[in-house]
Amino acid sequence: MEDISEVCKRPYNPSYPLVCMDEMTKQLIGETRTVIPAAPGQTEKYDYEYERNGVNNLFMIFAPPEGQRYVKVTDRRTATDRAGCVRDITDVYFPRAEKIILVMDNLNTHRPSSLYKAFPPEEARRIPDKLEIHYTPKHGSWLDMAEIEFSVLQRQCLNCRIPDQETLKQKAADWEQNRNKKSVKVKWRFTTEDARIKLKKLYPSIEN
Repeated sequence: MEDISEVCKRPYNPSYPLVCMDEMTKQLIGETRTVIPAAPGQTEKYDYEYERNGVNNLFMIFAPPEGQRYVKVTDRRTATDRAGCVRDITDVYFPRAEKIILVMDNLNTHRPSSLYKAFPPEEARRIPDKLEIHYTPKHGSWLDMAEIEFSVLQRQCLNCRIPDQETLKQKAADWEQNRNKKSVKVKWRFTTEDARIKLKKLYPSIEN
């Protein structure tokens, strides 16, 4: 926890960007009946019946100091899918960075070794060489600022029925473009000192 807090407080350096990564699923739901559009004094009406069209995965790549985020929609959330997303971070989104400070959850599919399931050995080794990885502690995924962006995405874009992957991709892309245009940033205020006071019970007890 203290490690993540200190990383997020580092002075901004474009050659060493701070990047947070997270993932979530979205159930695709289609309408079985025609939606009644909104009218003066009445809201849009949906029928309670719906059609399940499967589940898609979304990756969130968020650079808080730059106020830039990228949403990638995939069919699944396997180690291979995540490996492709990590390569996008190093090669597509931040190709000029000397080293990328990457914050993400501490899951087994998030280990650099999972890259070998997706790429040849030389490629699987090249990618983590550009990364300085910091994992959030167990039950501490809230320290990953990509979760904040997912919360905003859910409220502003995904709190409705989305029937298929193409619609999901378009809605996510529109949201991403609009938010990036405004350069919406997150200023980290949770310090190590705060953690030692507010979360004192989580620290081990030292008996004299």
